Amino acid sequence: MTHYQQILKIKTTGKSLCKITDQVENVVTNSGINTGLCTLFLRHTSASLLIQENADPDVLKDLANFLAKLVPESATYIHDAEGPDDMPAHIRTALTHTSEQIPIAHNRLLLGTWQGIYLWEHRQRGQTRELVVHISGD
Repeated sequence: MTHYQQILKIKTTGKSLCKITDQVENVVTNSGINTGLCTLFLRHTSASLLIQENADPDVLKDLANFLAKLVPESATYIHDAEGPDDMPAHIRTALTHTSEQIPIAHNRLLLGTWQGIYLWEHRQRGQTRELVVHISGD
């Protein structure tokens, strides 16, 4: 079994869903691994990963609106050292994922037709996020 690993630096533009499917797909292609597993791990506690609809942007808007209502920034939180959006961002990350696993076949991610990979930035300001892409297989 072969292992291949790369860290991607993803610049976000503030609270939004940033499509990263092509960047991850490029790492898979460069790995040379035909059959295996791609593990994604986001090295942050105020952003998350999501596999979701990639055709209709309204789906992403509805998800963002729902999470904003579920975890409002207007609530009173004890942890506010980094601003009023910090603790809500941590809660949103706790409710979502910081890692995903996607099978690989024929040197390609086996995502469904309408699936895309997104980095979900939960902070107001843009950040540079580190995504570990680990591929194992043959």
